[in-house]
Amino acid sequence: MAIEAVVFDIGNVLIEWHPERFYDAEIGEDRRRALFAEVDLHGMNDRVDLGDDFQQTIYAKADEHPEWRDEIRLWHDRWIEMCAPAIDLSVQALRDLRAAGVPVFALSNFGIGSFAHAQTVYDFLHEFDRPYISGHMGVTKPDPEIYRRLEEDSGVAPEKLLFADDRADNIAMAQSRGWQTHHFDGPEAWVARLQAEGLLTKAPA
Repeated sequence: MAIEAVVFDIGNVLIEWHPERFYDAEIGEDRRRALFAEVDLHGMNDRVDLGDDFQQTIYAKADEHPEWRDEIRLWHDRWIEMCAPAIDLSVQALRDLRAAGVPVFALSNFGIGSFAHAQTVYDFLHEFDRPYISGHMGVTKPDPEIYRRLEEDSGVAPEKLLFADDRADNIAMAQSRGWQTHHFDGPEAWVARLQAEGLLTKAPA
């Protein structure tokens, strides 16, 4: 089945996203492990991804845990350092696809405020033909509703979508809806897949 549009996850497909790595560098691995064991930081971030206010959500969590207040606030105050660096080969693939006339969508769990902040740093986040960002949609992957809404809004049949994501649960849901998928574990294999599908004729520079 010919591909009509390519769908990119953002975190760990276009931009590295490793909060633990950031905290290890800032407070050391032992303290980071203690922090993450005591405070559900990923659950906090899930609320942001669902559309809750970026700063208010994080600062409220910090106030709930005064012994970790400064460390938790880093999730907001230095968030862009956690969301880094860009995965250059993937970014170039996105741009080469668009140059070749292939529609490119984003389907990403991302907060409203955090996505707006990321757009000030990563210009390619303005370059999707259609961005489907969970914070604006009020639903996150792997809820089937976010996939259904992309299908409905784009008008592209599920079997004509090719979706790259680093999480197996997100990939499994897309597959269950008939999407073609690529479980992302590095940009080289992703580029090779795009070439194999005939969407890219040469490797990105």
